[in-house]
Amino acid sequence: MDPCSFVKVLVGGLALRIPVSSKPTRTGVHPTTSPCFCEIRLPNLPPQTVVVPLISPRSSDPDVHNISASFHLEQIELKKLSSSCFGSSKPCLEIVVYAGRQGSTCGVSLGKLLGKFRVPLDLEGAHEKPIVFHSGWVSIGKSKLDGAQLHLNVRAQPDLRYVFQFDGEIGSSPQVFQIQGNIRQPIFSCKFSSDRSSRSRLMQHDSSNKKHWLCSLGNVQDRERDRRERKGWIVMIHDLSGSPVAAASMVTPFVPSPGSDRVSRSNPGAWLILRPDHRGENSWRAWGRLEAWRERGSGGGLGCKFELVADGGGLARMGNGLLLAESIINAQKGGKFLIDSGHGKSGTPVSNSPASTPRSSGDFSFSMWPYPSYGGFVMSSTVRGERKCSKPTVQLAMRHVTCMEDAAVFVALSAAVDLSMDACQLFSRKLKKRLCHRKDRS
Repeated sequence: MDPCSFVKVLVGGLALRIPVSSKPTRTGVHPTTSPCFCEIRLPNLPPQTVVVPLISPRSSDPDVHNISASFHLEQIELKKLSSSCFGSSKPCLEIVVYAGRQGSTCGVSLGKLLGKFRVPLDLEGAHEKPIVFHSGWVSIGKSKLDGAQLHLNVRAQPDLRYVFQFDGEIGSSPQVFQIQGNIRQPIFSCKFSSDRSSRSRLMQHDSSNKKHWLCSLGNVQDRERDRRERKGWIVMIHDLSGSPVAAASMVTPFVPSPGSDRVSRSNPGAWLILRPDHRGENSWRAWGRLEAWRERGSGGGLGCKFELVADGGGLARMGNGLLLAESIINAQKGGKFLIDSGHGKSGTPVSNSPASTPRSSGDFSFSMWPYPSYGGFVMSSTVRGERKCSKPTVQLAMRHVTCMEDAAVFVALSAAVDLSMDACQLFSRKLKKRLCHRKDRS
């Protein structure tokens, strides 16, 4: 598999020094006691807002490897950036620094502007080797003698990714293509089933562990049979030889909360992302678990939470593994499901790395991950708006893919996220026929 060339622009080592006022203060403390933050902007891309720590003049310089913001640029975005930026012939990264609280009132920012700094970016060649554009202190504000000083490190580096795209809606069992420039090459096939019997067939594949997570589903199905619910969906991912390499199985039904027609956060539906267990023929082990629900309100978005399963066994309940991503996707417009250790919920890191190569790691545990020191981007998948035709595009960081099965489990996860948009739609609306059980399609 050949990766696509992306460029990653990183901003790290942020810190702010503000000189003490020459006029004495009654308290004798630093005159700037309010928090400081900055907006980091690149043209044609959403700005990122981050907190800037305030340090004393005698403090050591901050670590430039402490990344505060990152921008991932495809070839199309690189071409847009090269057109113009703030009247310069080269694209510019702009950092606008404020003191005070984040947010605005009546369109007016609550923070006080301290200053701005712009860094020209010459991104030619950045897809081949790292480039540092700025590293160190710079004066900001009107006064260059006694004004505030900002420390930052701005650099770009290659960001190789594999790109995959479903050739149709998941419910129509499409092929999955790998995209490399203008080349589209079939790499997987996708088989969707909404019939309960398909889950029974999957259960028969693993008889090695009587306490396997699937064994407890029979009683759940019996209890929930008469309830209004969406359940039994399975997506099987096969390689070109027809061998199954990953699967996504709906293990917790999507059921409306009492007195409503909405799947609530307190009672979400759930999927298990499965990988082949090479210790036994035709057996499976859990790799990750995805929960999904519908947020409150008429325009409530799709909530998603994904974690890796600690040992691949047991019932794989939420909370027994490592949380990698939690996000809300606009139900009308759609969006992206993202796993990025530098940008979790509310911009906080959620992990160092989810890399646990399914084939090579065997009975992996968290301490055995092959890439414990890697952070940053891992995976993204497009999600269409509710009741819209969807052909998800999946991007994977190359360093997390060492074999076909590594890519396949992420493709299965993408399919589960996309189908969750349908599973979480209001129960007052009808599902598409291909998503219904056979007896309900009439």
